[in-house]
Amino acid sequence: MGRRGSDLTDAELEVLKVLWEGQSNTVREVMERLHAKGRKVAYTTVLTFLSRLEQKGYVRSDKAGLAYVYRPKQSRERVIASRLRALADQLFDGATAPMVLQLMKSERFTHEEIEAFRRLIDELDRTGAEDGA
Repeated sequence: MGRRGSDLTDAELEVLKVLWEGQSNTVREVMERLHAKGRKVAYTTVLTFLSRLEQKGYVRSDKAGLAYVYRPKQSRERVIASRLRALADQLFDGATAPMVLQLMKSERFTHEEIEAFRRLIDELDRTGAEDGA
């Protein structure tokens, strides 16, 4: 996927998020879910976004009865990883540790989130020690 993820517009990302939530939807269902989120868009606009997402390789469509059903082709995790990589490249010359450290310094985390960080760090330490042994 490389630098993909950074080629998504904000509106396309909103549509993709709807698909990730429902896994498959018709154009009308995507439009209705966007309306429920306060984003008033026309049917043809949603169709345009879905067509672009399909051209870019993020979505696939299948004919189901009278309507096309759209499904995400790229996982949320894969798009997030790509966008974070592009952000690290853009802001930190590709280095990810300074980006993570900046987030940890500037954001507030719950006790549960901090415990999850500790568990992940411990796991990474164990894996690193096993790889080096």
